[in-house]
Amino acid sequence: MNKVSPLNTTEYETLWPGGQIAVPIFEPARRPAKLDGLTVAFVWDYVFRGDDIFPILQEALTKAYPTMTFVSYDRFGNIFGGDEHGVRARLPELLLASGVDVAITGVGCCGACTPAVMRASAAIERAGVPTASLVCQGFVAQAHAISPGQGCAALPVATLRGHVDSQSVEELRAAVLEHTLPMVIQCLTEEPVAQGAGADNFEPEEITASGSFEEINRIYDEKSWSDGLPIVPPTRRTVEAFLKHTPDTPNRQIGVIQPSGAAVTTWNVAVNGVMAGCRPQDMPILVAIAEVLSAPEYGVEHSGDTTGGDALIILDGPIFKELGFNCENGAMRDSIRANNTVGRFLRLFLRNVGGLRPGAGDKCTFGHPARIALAEHEAEVGKLGWPSFTEQRGFERGSNLVTIGRFTGDTVVGSVYGRDPEGIAQYLADGLIRQSGWKLIFTVGLAPGTHRPLVVISPMIAKTLSKAGVDRAGLQELLFKHARMPAWKMETYVGAFTNLVPGGRTLNQLNAEGLASEKFAISDDPERLVPIVERPEDILLVVSGDPYRSNAIVFGSNGIHGFPTSREVRQP
Repeated sequence: MNKVSPLNTTEYETLWPGGQIAVPIFEPARRPAKLDGLTVAFVWDYVFRGDDIFPILQEALTKAYPTMTFVSYDRFGNIFGGDEHGVRARLPELLLASGVDVAITGVGCCGACTPAVMRASAAIERAGVPTASLVCQGFVAQAHAISPGQGCAALPVATLRGHVDSQSVEELRAAVLEHTLPMVIQCLTEEPVAQGAGADNFEPEEITASGSFEEINRIYDEKSWSDGLPIVPPTRRTVEAFLKHTPDTPNRQIGVIQPSGAAVTTWNVAVNGVMAGCRPQDMPILVAIAEVLSAPEYGVEHSGDTTGGDALIILDGPIFKELGFNCENGAMRDSIRANNTVGRFLRLFLRNVGGLRPGAGDKCTFGHPARIALAEHEAEVGKLGWPSFTEQRGFERGSNLVTIGRFTGDTVVGSVYGRDPEGIAQYLADGLIRQSGWKLIFTVGLAPGTHRPLVVISPMIAKTLSKAGVDRAGLQELLFKHARMPAWKMETYVGAFTNLVPGGRTLNQLNAEGLASEKFAISDDPERLVPIVERPEDILLVVSGDPYRSNAIVFGSNGIHGFPTSREVRQP
């Protein structure tokens, strides 16, 4: 019998899993001594009753400062929409052209819109204009947590008591006048100070803890450096073993990640990889994951949203079979080390380097269990003669590809029966429709054309379709044809049910405003069937799972809040 020494006999000296701030630091704009005669801009994210709140504030401020003038939010555009980056970039010029002296931004009452408000406020303060950021009570901690990552830890917040969506018109008015208005005036006239506790900050190779396995895990748990499960102590020796499996230098800056504003480096990738239980040979995959998270098109800054969609890693290429990733029976079950630990790495990395900790940067209402990395069954796809997922993403077949997208839920489409492609597609399309709902704001309204739902089919389904002459693109066409709903229902999901597209606008009105494609406005008939995505290719398809069963799983898309983004794996 092999004797195993107790864990607590080994002493570990471990390293910091975080990243150092890498964004330019700036001071808040200088505050005016008084507000009389100044011009105030309202800057809005087009959600959470700003169209009610701003008029209340304007009326009260006009009464207190009769010579004050105002510039409406429609002058600046939506700081939370599909063109958020462009709107924010144009703010300084528009504020200057409008003669704005101070700005009131809002409304931060969810986990994605609060960071959007703070990002806009940071851009405005950087341009020399004082701000007051309107944030609901439950999201103030998030606003303070992400401010350092914008370059200024002292972005002032005016609290909205409770949550505006639960208040009557009278209750909202009373709360704004009694509680929020005085804070707005204070934000605009008094020098702001940094709020909340500062983040830990160590040198990359600095020893941050020492002790037994149990002691290291207790320390990392207390500092919120772990995910609540035991971690592998990240020592210099184990980290250096990972670094041998990448062509990159330890201090290579891969990018800057939000909301923390921290540098993403080869070093902190390795540290978190060790902690997650990954193997050294997984390091090239981990670097590719970090490259995706650092890519602007992915939109990692939205990862703390209240709907709580989690990132799903999709793997395709010969390296994944070589490294033992599972793509067959139980493809997403927590049973294979490679799939499990790489999936865990992503969550640890977002927590430790990205600053996405529950209650602060991460404000998800529920969340999901950690995703298991999903690998395509490349061998089965090759037998069918189908283009691989890698080719579908625009890369050469045989490339080793990491793709990450944020998905908000999943539905198993079980026991797909028959050999008729139309019938199969109708059943799969039903799963797509059931996973749509509020996420249709990424088809029309908030960020049109960015809805990217995912359908994972077992090889058995793919074989059946292939025998009938349907390939991957053909299935996308069939799903586009059948995954439809009445226009009134889509309007209800994005409007009446959620108010994420305010004003109760019809699809035709959204089309006229440039917020919906023409295919959603072909008539005025509310019963007309409209697709859940703009184009067939917007539906992502992966072949994976048990090759001896006809099942599928459908994931809802989080749109630009974790847009599917791919990077090739680079090996040493």
